[in-house]
Amino acid sequence: MSHLAKAQDHQFDPPWNTPPQSKVMFTVPGIDNVPDLFGDINDPQLVIFFAGNQFMVVDDLLAAFKKEHPQYERIFVETLPPGILAKQIAGGSITIGNMRITLKPDIYTDGKNTMDKMPGLFSKTEAYANNNLAIMVQKGNPKNIKRLNDLGKPGIRISMPNPEFESIGKRIEEAYVKAGGESLRKTIMIDKVKDSTTYLTQIHHRQTPMRIMYNQSDAAPVWYSEAYYQKMIGHPVELVEIPTNENIIATYIAGQMKNAPHLQAAKDFMDFLVSPVAKAIYSKYGFGVK
Repeated sequence: MSHLAKAQDHQFDPPWNTPPQSKVMFTVPGIDNVPDLFGDINDPQLVIFFAGNQFMVVDDLLAAFKKEHPQYERIFVETLPPGILAKQIAGGSITIGNMRITLKPDIYTDGKNTMDKMPGLFSKTEAYANNNLAIMVQKGNPKNIKRLNDLGKPGIRISMPNPEFESIGKRIEEAYVKAGGESLRKTIMIDKVKDSTTYLTQIHHRQTPMRIMYNQSDAAPVWYSEAYYQKMIGHPVELVEIPTNENIIATYIAGQMKNAPHLQAAKDFMDFLVSPVAKAIYSKYGFGVK
């Protein structure tokens, strides 16, 4: 397929957001490229840990928040997988490459199922958006993927989030059971993992679109907004919808940390996140809003 590039060409590599401007702009695809860290890491006035699949809203969201609250000039955001963010909170630090980050978040967001297990961390929580699943495939859908059951076929290469790192993995497994029973889940998550036709990612929202576009995988269950966004920015993928009876719905919850270092900023952002302005931004990128 002529539209597909080789991975080493880095044609579709992130960052897909618009980087902040500096006197020196130095990003080297495949070498020095940190797409899930946003903004100002030096002396931030607000620190937000977003579940990674919301990376696409960050530019618009922070610009709108700063417009309403110009006193917050320096904001730092991480959009790593939520399981990694939770470990970072528990352990107090994370190292990426040669860089160690010890910043404590003011706000943490994740799906409701996970947030319900962490009530002791938050002084306040708010539901602000929702999502469901879709299947991301290569442009033109050459493997003719129409439904989740097709992912169980021999030879269909799947990019699948590792449930150990990302809560979406467990939700996708629920959808497999809905669509094809325990046998479909076992086929995809055990048999096809063994024969390497299911690839388990650690950063699904980054690795999966790249695997699809570089012809390393044929199909991937993703949050609807992820496939929607890749199409929005003109990348060569297609979105296959999953019917409601085989789908699941995720509700995103924001939690204000009890020990938030920047308490007023945290309160202001929590209020902003449920405002009409923020909801319009989430809707723009394919999320459902309440």
